[in-house]
Parts: sequence; structure tokens; C-alpha cells
Amino acid sequence: MATDEEYTGSLKQQLAKLFEASLRATVPNELDVEPLIAACNPRFGDYQCNNAMSLWTKIKGKGTEFTGPQPIGRAIMKNLPASEMIESCTIAGPGFVNVVLSKQWIAKSVQKMLVYGIETWAPKLPIKRAIVDFSSPNIAKEMHVGHLRSTIIGDTLARMLEFSNVEVLRRNHVGDWGTQFGMLIEYLFEMFPDWEVISDQAIGDLEAFYKASKQKFDTDPGFKERAQQAVVSLQGGEGKYRKAWAQICEISRRGYERVYQRLGVQLEEKGESFYNPYIPGALEALSNKGLIEESEGARVIFIEGKNIPLIVVKKDGGYNYASTDLAALQYRLNEEKADWIIYVTDVGQREHFEMFFTAAKRAGWLPADDNMYPKTSHVGFGLVLGEDGKRFRTRSTEVVKLVDLLDEAKSRCKAVLIERGKANEWTEEELEQTAEAVGYGAVKYADLKNNRLTNYTFNFDQMLNDKGNTAVYLLYAHARICSIIRKSGKNLEELKKTGKIELAHPDERVLGFHLLQFAEIVEEACT
Repeated sequence: MATDEEYTGSLKQQLAKLFEASLRATVPNELDVEPLIAACNPRFGDYQCNNAMSLWTKIKGKGTEFTGPQPIGRAIMKNLPASEMIESCTIAGPGFVNVVLSKQWIAKSVQKMLVYGIETWAPKLPIKRAIVDFSSPNIAKEMHVGHLRSTIIGDTLARMLEFSNVEVLRRNHVGDWGTQFGMLIEYLFEMFPDWEVISDQAIGDLEAFYKASKQKFDTDPGFKERAQQAVVSLQGGEGKYRKAWAQICEISRRGYERVYQRLGVQLEEKGESFYNPYIPGALEALSNKGLIEESEGARVIFIEGKNIPLIVVKKDGGYNYASTDLAALQYRLNEEKADWIIYVTDVGQREHFEMFFTAAKRAGWLPADDNMYPKTSHVGFGLVLGEDGKRFRTRSTEVVKLVDLLDEAKSRCKAVLIERGKANEWTEEELEQTAEAVGYGAVKYADLKNNRLTNYTFNFDQMLNDKGNTAVYLLYAHARICSIIRKSGKNLEELKKTGKIELAHPDERVLGFHLLQFAEIVEEACT
């Protein structure tokens, strides 16, 4: 008899192993049959095996002993190896095998989950290393509400893959290269002759600095010419310009780091400037395969089914997003050896990614079949809207800064806690920590509970409500459970060693079964 030690991973995977043995015995000549296991209607069981119909289509007319799908289903059921996991099986309709899991086995498995830790139930994914490319703000511009979704969704995907024992390279592909740096550097030289020794405070708000330099660029022809020359000097590697560029990037970076710290998000920066030296090699490789053509003075890759080509070198000889993305992909596949590369941006960029992925497939960098590895995926998301149904902006029609939004979430939470008399019970530090946990948690959860692809309306009152589907409700539920454990006066670590879980009440079995489905839910979310 198979012992439960042999079966780990999701319930579906464990059942699939049993049904795989049964299928080998039922149709020994059909070697490429994979078990089809799905959750079933709770009235009939916990799971079902749905192979009979498709098997019948495959083997009828091949001189088989079976007369239809139902006899195949009965044979699959009869050939199942004995296992303490299964309590009973029944046949439904055209050969569906319904399975009821054993209550004792569920209790025993939940106990193992408790004793050995939830991580022993991590799903097994077919990849070793993934890159999640997310957040990716532009240097010299503050992070705004648009970066919120990419940062939260990207971090969540990275956490799910890490939980599933995949090595995840979290990449912040910041916009730290390009023509805008000419005007920023030139403006820095003009405003601060002693720019090498000035502090962040002197430059002040980088966003305002950016706008002022842009205004001067648009209105002062002499400045514009110097700024364009500065781009050439920077890209040529001239020391003074590289140093000024590095200083602007560093000030920006410190601003982002503060936001990431508050959200508890970790990222490793590899910006556009990192991939810049690799662009000529990537384009040469594509050119050697005959993919790059001249069109109206630019160099492009034509993509079947698209009206516009993918421009890889602009008319002025400059590079663009596509050139950087292709160089980065080549680096990630060849140098970083990633099996799966996931890009988290708003849905507006979908066409760019479709074209760029198609070009990589045509070059043979990626397999043509989307189910094979290495592979790339664009994870798009909808916009964050204000109460008026338009893009979320401040009263002065500016985009909302992420820092201001987090401050507001925290201060609203703190106000509610004080109103509830917590200021008298807690220290100032406890008050601050709780306001941050609840405020930032509410912002994250409000984003994650929505459909990723649709736009969602940002509403503090709904987010911070302690009733309904909110982070605050979940935090309260967690606090209540902790309180019950404290009041019980029991030592949990002792109980784990000496106690035994029993699922006496029908609702306890429902809850136990639900907990054991955790691994496959994570797996489906990753997929």
C-alpha cells in the first residue's frame, strides 16, 4: 500500500500520481495519457478524474475490449492502487470517476502541515529560475500611483514563485538612460556651479527640477543645443557628465528606496543604462538572421499581423525601448539563464510586448510553442481611477505621488486608532507601527483583490473599512484568532507534539479540505 510519505505537493498532484498508475494498468498501450484531475461538485465528491471520454475517442476502433467511456471509467476506478488518501469512488455520467478523500487522511495531512510548516506544501513548478521585471520608475520623476500596481503585483508574483522554491531575480528596470538626461545635466551645471558637493536638499524636489529643465529646454534654443550636446558627451562616457548623471540617479534612487521600504518590497536595480552596451550585439544577431530591414530611414522588424513595424533604431540613429528590451532579453536568457521572464506593466503596453516577443521567437531566442521554456509573459494591469472615473489625480490635476498616498493611508488609520482610545493603551511606537501595517496593508489588498486586468477606483473609505472584503477585516480576524490562542492558555508548540487533530464536525472537514488546497491555489495563481 502506498504510504502518504510518497505523495507531497498539491492534492491534485497527489491524486494524479494514483490515477497515472491506474491509467497505465487500464490502457497500457496509450503511453502519452496524462491524468485529468479537477475539483468536482461537492455533492458528488472532492475531485474527479475526467479521462474516460477522451480515452474512448482515442482507442475506439483499435480493437479495444471496452465498449464505451463508462466501462473505461469503471476500469480506471477498479485499477486505482490502494491508498489511505481515498475514502470512496463512484462513477458518474459518461465515466467520470468521483473521489471522496478520507477524513482521517485529511486530519493527518493538516496536522503534518501544522507540524512541518506550510512551506513543505509548496507546489512543484517546472522551472528553476525566473525573472520578474516590475515597478521600473523613471529617474528624476517621483513614483506615482501608476507605479503602485506594478510594484504590488510584481512583488506578489515574486513571493508566490519564491514560496514555490523558484529562484527569483527581482529586477527594477529603471529609466536611467536617454535624451532627457542631457537637459537634466545641463540644468544641474547652470543652477549649481558647485554641483559636485551639493546635497539632495539643495536640488530639492526632483520632479520640480525636471519640469524646470524641460521648460528651459522648450523655450531657450541655446540651452536646448547645450543639452543635446550633453547627451553626446554622456553617451561617449565623458567623466564629468557620467558623474553628474550618477548623482541625479542616486538622488532619485534614495527616493524610491524609501517607498520600497515602506511597502516591504525588495528589488535589484538593472536599469536601461546597464543593458545599453549590449544593444549593438543584440541588433547584430537579429540582423544576421535577416530580421532587421530599412524603412523610412529607421531600422525595423516587420511583424506579421501588425500594421506598424517594431522600430529598433530610430531615424536619428538612436535606440529606443525595443532596442533595450531585446538586449535585456538576450542578456537574461544567455547570461542569467532564466527559464521564465515576467514583465509587469499596464495593459497599454500589451502590443509592444506582443511584437517584441514575436521578434524574439522569429530569431530563435524563444521557442515558438508558448508552453515550452524558456518563455516570456507580459502581466498587464488596468488603471487606478479616482472617484470621478478618470485617472486618479490631485485637485491640481497632478498625478498622485505614491509617498503622499501612503502618508494619507497611514494618517487615516492612526486617526481611527486614536478615536478608539488606543493612544491611551499603546506607546507612540506601537501606534505608529499599527497605523503603518493597517494603512499600507489596506492599499496593497485593495489592489490585489481586484481583477488584475480591469481598472479600479481608489477609495480610502472602502479600503479602510473593517467590514467586508478588506485587509482590515482580515487583520482583525487574525488578531481575534491570536487572542483565542492566548486566552486558551495552551502552549501551541507542546500541542503540536502531543495533540491530535480530529475533524468531528462536518464544517471541520470542509475547513481541513480547504486548507489542503492551498498548494494548488498557489500553483494556479503562478500559472
